[in-house]
Amino acid sequence: MSTRSSSLPPLDYLLAFEATAETHSFVAASKVLNISETAISRKVRLLEMHYGVPFFLRGHRSISITPQGEKFLSRIKPALMMLRETSRETISDHQERPVTLAATNSVAALWLMPRLQKFNRQNKHLKIKLVSSDDDMECLADNVDLAILRGDGNWIGFNAVKLFGETVFPVCSPEFLQENPTASEISMLHRHDLIEVSSTHREWMNWRTWFEQMGQEAGELQQGAIFNTYPLSVHAAVEGLGIALGWGHLVDPLLQQGRLVRPLGPAKVRTDHGYYLLKRENKKMFDECRLVEEMLLGFSAERTRYE
Repeated sequence: MSTRSSSLPPLDYLLAFEATAETHSFVAASKVLNISETAISRKVRLLEMHYGVPFFLRGHRSISITPQGEKFLSRIKPALMMLRETSRETISDHQERPVTLAATNSVAALWLMPRLQKFNRQNKHLKIKLVSSDDDMECLADNVDLAILRGDGNWIGFNAVKLFGETVFPVCSPEFLQENPTASEISMLHRHDLIEVSSTHREWMNWRTWFEQMGQEAGELQQGAIFNTYPLSVHAAVEGLGIALGWGHLVDPLLQQGRLVRPLGPAKVRTDHGYYLLKRENKKMFDECRLVEEMLLGFSAERTRYE
């Protein structure tokens, strides 16, 4: 008998007792623990038998806790709270947290996607939730851990690290250039099908702005297809629908693969904007987030330099 009375009862007995003592009802306790009222009553009864002490006085339609029950509750409550906290911390410490990474549509589709496959193969345990949007507010939402946006490097409340600058030049498919050889002459470029992007960002460079930056009189532009996202315009250029403006770093993989070419060779416009990696100031970084940050900075370090 002494061995039995000194042994610990099952944890579910203690949890059933705690829920009943705090709710003053087997019915309410059953809802708290999501098990039947009968199971709650049985576990409490077995706990009382284990210690040989009545913890509750049972009436026809009510129960009340005894002084022995009050004393027992006060003693086990801190231990149960400590167990819950330890369990929560253990799960948190060893459970991989997904990293929410937001980026503009162009960066997500053209810069990140070609590089993520290799990274994912080497880091199968890591989960990245990619948010692709041209809405800056959506990319800077509270639930976003890291964001990549175009700008001048100044965002209130965020730390910004430049990933790459903004260099813009015409691109088209090799087949298009072969069929339209005068596209290699800047004075004739405006006569060819120019693929445009309809952007809500007023600072986004269009063809007329590009010609002005190059010191060229654009005159009447030959309008080609118009798309509402930049990745679609690049895809259209790959398919030979015309000439698009290519953002260095975003179109680099397609240039390297030979799916796009630069009809004007080295001619380009360099702006004072760039694409920045943003993280909220004073927000605690977790290990998985640091790993993704290192990945992005590594991608940046490997980039082609457009000076």
